[in-house]
This record gives sequence, structure tokens and C-alpha cells, in this order.
Amino acid sequence: MAPARPITVYDAYERFMKGKKMTEADWDYKVIPTNAAAMKEKYNIKFGKEIVPEDKDLKNRLFQAGMDMLATTGIFNSDLGRVITISEDEIREGIKKTPTKIKLGEYRDAVSFEPRRGNASRKPVIQGGPTGAPVSEEVFVQVMQSYAQEAVVDTLVNGVMATIEGHSAATNTPWEIKAMMAELRAVREARIRAGRPYMAI
Repeated sequence: MAPARPITVYDAYERFMKGKKMTEADWDYKVIPTNAAAMKEKYNIKFGKEIVPEDKDLKNRLFQAGMDMLATTGIFNSDLGRVITISEDEIREGIKKTPTKIKLGEYRDAVSFEPRRGNASRKPVIQGGPTGAPVSEEVFVQVMQSYAQEAVVDTLVNGVMATIEGHSAATNTPWEIKAMMAELRAVREARIRAGRPYMAI
């Protein structure tokens, strides 16, 4: 049997346009909680006091519950207000084609991002930064530099400028775009100041 053709962004768009109409509130407060509760019961998911389960059977049931949840619930597009469903075969095909590792950053600042098993000797990739939190434009570069210069940090996750040139960086305004461009320049400057110009952002 010939391998299935990968779904393109155009395929996804066409499927969304034919998908079921739904509000974001219904998706968030009805569909997701209802289906999650059903999967918890169907697969007998109980965590107890363990934050990360070590029981192999429970881990297998969690995986199956996740597969079933995605195939049953589908994916919601908040911009279009529609839901598409995908088959378990499509999910498995996507998993099969997922890269086993990716390179983040370049040259001497590059790190390999790949799965780790329990008690692995190789350290995890550590991302540092305000992670989407508002940061004053006056100290943005210095804040990002403080993360970049820590040897333990492998990649950066920047914050967002609360203001730009004294103006609120409000969503859907030209100031939001200007702030985003300023953030990128500031993070690049922070990497250079820290002596790590090729860190991944």
C-alpha cells in the first residue's frame, strides 16, 4: 500500500471550512471537559499522588486516551470557529513522520532537542526567559541577557514588551507589530552581549 500523502496547510484549511461550526466557549467549557471526563472513565485514568506516572500500564492507557480524545474531539480553529476531525490512522501517520530530533540554534550555540528516557545521563534542553510575560521596554535587553549569559540555559524564550516608545503594545494595533519587531532586535542584541549570538529563540 502506498504511503499516505502528507496533509498540507491547504488541505487542512479546506477541511476546516467544511467542519462543524462551534463557539470557542462551547469548545472550552463543554466539548473538552465532557470528552476528557469520558476518556478518564473509559481508560480508568487515576494519578493518585504521582505527578509523573511511572506505571507502564497507566502510561499506555494515557497514550490511548490521548489518541482517542484527539480522534473523537478533533481540532478547533478559533479564527474560523470550526472543528475538524482526524482519524486515528492520520494521527499515527503524523507520529510516524515526526522527526526524532531537531537542532536548535547554530554553530557553537546549537543544541540537539530529542526524547530522553527516565534517568538519562544526558541533560535536558533548558529554555530560559520570561516566556510571554510582560517586560518593560527599558530593561528588555538586560532581562534577556541575564538568561542568555547563564551557561545552563540552552535556548531563549522571550517576554513581550508591555509598551513601545511609551505606547501600549495592544493587540491588533500597529504598535503591537512595532513591539514585536523591537522584541526580536532586543533578543538578538541580548545574545550578542552575552557572547552567545547563535542561541535559538
